[in-house]
Amino acid sequence: SSGFFGSQTYESAVSGSGIIMGTNDTELLVVTNAHVVDDVDDLAITFYDGSKADAVIKGMKSNKDLAVIAVRLSDIPSGAIYSIAELGETTEIKVGDAAIAVGNSMGYGISVTTGCISALNKTVMVDKVEYSSLIQTDAAINPGNSGGALFNSSGEVIGINSVKMSTTGVEGMGYAISISSVKEIIKELSLEETRNKYSDDERGYIGITGVNITSDINTMYGYPIGIQVRSVTEGSAAYNAGIVKNDIIFSFDGEEITDFLELSDMMRYYAVGEKVTVEYYRMEDGEYKEHSAELVLTAKPE
Repeated sequence: SSGFFGSQTYESAVSGSGIIMGTNDTELLVVTNAHVVDDVDDLAITFYDGSKADAVIKGMKSNKDLAVIAVRLSDIPSGAIYSIAELGETTEIKVGDAAIAVGNSMGYGISVTTGCISALNKTVMVDKVEYSSLIQTDAAINPGNSGGALFNSSGEVIGINSVKMSTTGVEGMGYAISISSVKEIIKELSLEETRNKYSDDERGYIGITGVNITSDINTMYGYPIGIQVRSVTEGSAAYNAGIVKNDIIFSFDGEEITDFLELSDMMRYYAVGEKVTVEYYRMEDGEYKEHSAELVLTAKPE
């Protein structure tokens, strides 16, 4: 049962779980679900022995429900008990194998539920986002388990439990994100610069309003998936970079963007004056062409 720990706790007393993936020169790196840490102001982790440390979000990929959070090694209490997870190869698992879900079930501390792997490579739709390469298991995955590890019988992590996907499925069936399918994303997120959250006055703004172009709209009308710009504030970062109404933004600072609220959430980690690359589609000669622009983020509009 290597490599698991307790909860991130915050004001609304919602909690989740995470998996310790390793360290860099200054930080302990932990992977969890994006929905566990999203909108959290005071993020902290509790180790197996009950000792606590503050944490920050290092990187997030909401459309995979993944986040990597970091704890400064200097902030970890001496004597804290934790271990780094061993990752298993998902390619080697098969239906019927044992599955052990470990996490902070219902926020009451470490819990373990057992079962077997019921199906592989499942796809689940939640809030119009499609999650694929999922492991289906009958090991109970309850609130608080989210972000915790699904282990094989050798104690290797084969999946990251997600209650977000499990609540939409069949009664008694839970889902975990296959670890092999997200190893590269976890690596990318782990290398991102650790960012602080800025106040409304310090954070940068793009200066647009927008609507989501979902996969449904894409299918019906052929618009590319992303955020369609509905208005641009004069003098804003978008205005200065030449972005205009009806452009469809699909990437911000290398992160795929499909949801306006998600973009607004991300902006809390970018300061006024910061330069960020935005990629967007523009209709030209009857077809959408990809463009890239460097934005210098501006202050909160008056």
